[in-house]
Amino acid sequence: MALDGPAGAGKSTLARKAAKHFGLIYVDTGALYRCVGLYALRKGAGSSDEPAVTKLLPEIEIAMEYDERGAQRMLLRGEDVTEDIRLPEVSKYASDVSAMPPVRSFLLDMQREMAVKYDVVMDGRDIGTVVLPDAGLKVFLTADPRTRAYRRFLELKAKNIETTLEEVLEEMIARDKQDSERSISPLVAADDAVFLDTTELNLNESFKALCNLISGRFKIL
Repeated sequence: MALDGPAGAGKSTLARKAAKHFGLIYVDTGALYRCVGLYALRKGAGSSDEPAVTKLLPEIEIAMEYDERGAQRMLLRGEDVTEDIRLPEVSKYASDVSAMPPVRSFLLDMQREMAVKYDVVMDGRDIGTVVLPDAGLKVFLTADPRTRAYRRFLELKAKNIETTLEEVLEEMIARDKQDSERSISPLVAADDAVFLDTTELNLNESFKALCNLISGRFKIL
C-alpha cells in the first residue's frame, strides 16, 4: 500500500498504526531521505550542492530496524539517528536532497526491494507515482497547512525543540512549494489515488478512515 501526502499530514503516524493493526511492515521512506540529509549536514555539504551530496553517497549506509514495540528505528552507519533526523534543520536538508536524481536513484532500489520482500505500508511523497506505481491501494493524505503546522509544532514541543507555530507554518508552506514544484518526482497524487483529508478529523477518526479504505480494498479486518 502506498500512502503519499505533504509534510505534517500524519502519514508516518497513521501508516505505522495501520501496519501494526493489519500485521504489515511499515516503511517510512521520508526517514531514508532524512538520513541522507543528516549525513550531508554533518559533513558540511550544502543542502542544494548536488555534486557534494552525490560524492557522499558511497559512504552512506542506512538500515531500518524495529524495536520491541514494533517502532521503526533508523540506523546511519550503525548509529541510531531516529530522533536526530526529525530536527527542523534536517527537514530542510531532506527536502533539498530528495530533489536530487542521484539520491533518488540511490534509495529507489532499497524501497522497491522492501515491497517485493514484504507486504508493506509505505509512506512518502512519490510512492504511488514513482516507487510503487502498481501498489494495490494508493492513498493521498492531506490537511490544510495550518492544521499540519500545528500538529508538527506539538510534536516538536513535546521533544523540547524551541520553535513557534508561525515558524513551523512558514517552513511547511515553503516545503510544500518546493516538493510540489521540483522537476524530479514532484509531490502529486497518483491518478488512481484515494484522497483522505484529515483537517477536521482527530487521530482516531483519521486512523479509522484509513483502516476502512484498507479493509475495503484488500478484504481484510
